[in-house]
Amino acid sequence: MKFRPCIDLHHGRVKQIVGSTLSDGQQESLTTNFASDQPASHYAEMYKADRLFGGHVIMLGPGNEAAATEALQAFPQGLQVGGGITADNAAHWLDLGASAVIVTSAVFKDGVVHEDRLAELVRRVGKDRLVLDLSCRKKGDAYYIVTDRWQKFTQVAISAQSLEYFAGHCCEFLIHAVDVEGKCGGIEEELTFLLGRFSPIPTTYAGGVKNLADLYRVKELGLNRLDATIGSALDIFGGTGITYAEAVAFNRQEGC
Repeated sequence: MKFRPCIDLHHGRVKQIVGSTLSDGQQESLTTNFASDQPASHYAEMYKADRLFGGHVIMLGPGNEAAATEALQAFPQGLQVGGGITADNAAHWLDLGASAVIVTSAVFKDGVVHEDRLAELVRRVGKDRLVLDLSCRKKGDAYYIVTDRWQKFTQVAISAQSLEYFAGHCCEFLIHAVDVEGKCGGIEEELTFLLGRFSPIPTTYAGGVKNLADLYRVKELGLNRLDATIGSALDIFGGTGITYAEAVAFNRQEGC
């Protein structure tokens, strides 16, 4: 298990937000935990210096392309990129230096999986450079994949069967527990356990990690099979729960 870093971009700035408050055209509803005065490349260079491969750059809406490009060029082949990725532009982002592209909405529409779109993405970029974002929210007794700024539920639940299916089309999963993401209130333990038990490929869990103890909790519940990302709790993003140095030291201790 390892800590994976992130760079979340909103209107061209590095920010940490409460994911469940994202929406289209509703700026007043957005809850922002942190907005950096440093460019995206600053964080990418930091991650490169500490050899933290496999982090992700997420473009939260339009106006983030230049910042994402700067980050990728500062750490070539070190970061994945997501947000608005389609079969038509995926190769462009790989050419700019992304190690992989992260996709959600290009595969899901009207609540269902569009297998033709998924197959086209695999054809154009290859399974080994495609990460599926299966970020989810709980409804009833199950976690359902959500799209469109995490506001729309699909009909696809996270299960052993769905994880097995999607694993046949990508190299990794990135999965945010949307209802706790950005709140620094603790991880979604039920989801963490489910992913650790059933995900057949490398998976990064995101959402609610508030301190070093939570990293070890992900390791325990995820059966040492999940990686974890940390955002708002990190000191480099204005947090007080865990320092970036502690997260890097965790990786070194884990042999990463």
